[in-house]
Amino acid sequence: MTQPAPSAQHHGPEKGTVSGPAPAPPSKQGGGPRALGLRLDVRNLSLLGVLAVLALVGGLTEPDAFLDTGNLQLILTQSSVIGVVTVGVTLVIIGGGIDLSVGAMVALASVWATTLATQDFGFAGILFTAVIVGLAAGLVNGVLIAYGRLVPFIATLAMLASARGLALQITDGKTQIVTVQSVLDLGLPDAYVLGIPPLVLVFAAVTVVGWLILNRTTFGRRTVAIGGNAEAARLAGIDVRRQRLYLYLLSGLCCGIAAFMLIILSGSGQNTNGNLYELDAIAAAIIGGTLLSGGRGTIVGSVLGVLIFTTITNIFALNNLQSDVQQIAKGAIIVAAVLVQRRTLRNGET
Repeated sequence: MTQPAPSAQHHGPEKGTVSGPAPAPPSKQGGGPRALGLRLDVRNLSLLGVLAVLALVGGLTEPDAFLDTGNLQLILTQSSVIGVVTVGVTLVIIGGGIDLSVGAMVALASVWATTLATQDFGFAGILFTAVIVGLAAGLVNGVLIAYGRLVPFIATLAMLASARGLALQITDGKTQIVTVQSVLDLGLPDAYVLGIPPLVLVFAAVTVVGWLILNRTTFGRRTVAIGGNAEAARLAGIDVRRQRLYLYLLSGLCCGIAAFMLIILSGSGQNTNGNLYELDAIAAAIIGGTLLSGGRGTIVGSVLGVLIFTTITNIFALNNLQSDVQQIAKGAIIVAAVLVQRRTLRNGET
């Protein structure tokens, strides 16, 4: 009896043979996760280098004023409020979204928390109101984007206009002075801990928590996943809509905390609070290496971006340079950061 000829359509391994694992395809990411981590480390080191250069410039141009302990405390304090906002914005952008309403949410939370009715409840009433208003605004953004399927740009732009309008309506265009002494005391030098203002300690705590969320939790991995490829994340079992809702809630929470910090810093609530915070926060995140398209970014880089912007502003102010020059310099830095990002991405893909 003749044996049948083997089928030309047979695709599996023949009996008696051992099939080994197929060789892994070459990485297209310039060396994989290790190379990505190396690039991020190099970027953070370069940002530290920029900070060092700025400190040198400040020390050479205004040595007595810039290197004064009070001025350095001022730089850190001014970085704290926008820095807390930037942590929330960074998480949103890494998740593939954008939040243009953070400045308006800070304004709304600050004026709502400083009304006479709220101040009657003292320190706890002001803090609670600021945080709850921030969370509520973030919840609205999250629901509209995640479940209403609105484009993040449009939804947060609408929140920007609405929150600003509501803040103006609450204050009637007037400044609301804080009379709760326990709140005002936190802004005084007597409240400093080892020479560090309390607002800086809050900023440090928010930064650490944000870093842990992004780098040491499943929530952080899911955030990166939906920012890189939302459809692939959905097919992998991630609830993309719920994840986006949580991200905007976190952004709102950061805005509420920043609003309370701003109340301590200024001793008042105004409808103009948080003006252009959204642009500063997004710019700081970009400089820190966060991709606007999502899927990549670091909390540390964003914080360094905040410190760079604040230091530049401080140096310009000490040298009596006009504010328009400051804005031009910031714009040039943003463009340079985006160009560096594009070059890094091209090198990573080759």
